[in-house]
Amino acid sequence: MSNSLDPAVAQRLKRTPDGLVCAVAQQRGTGEVLMVAWMDDEALHRTLTTRRATYYSRSRQQLWVKGETSGHTQYVHEVRLDCDGDTLLLTVDQQGAACHTGDRTCFDATVLLADA
Repeated sequence: MSNSLDPAVAQRLKRTPDGLVCAVAQQRGTGEVLMVAWMDDEALHRTLTTRRATYYSRSRQQLWVKGETSGHTQYVHEVRLDCDGDTLLLTVDQQGAACHTGDRTCFDATVLLADA
């Protein structure tokens, strides 16, 4: 197994100045948006090869595998790159909470606008 991202994929990515691409995790089957995180080339490569969601922590400046310490894992079924190459969509099976706060999703806490 190669230990780097496929050059054809890497070429299509539009990264932030610090080398990251936005990644949106969505629950398989329901379409529920679980969380938004960041990936560098290595995180994407590991996600594609292991099917374990791997992200880049901007605060810790290191890779992290979702659920490695909490047990709240994400098994990755599909990864799509958007038309602009600046966002990844991961379709996952989430085990446990997706949010570090313990909520099911990172979007459970604050609603800014909703139909009555």
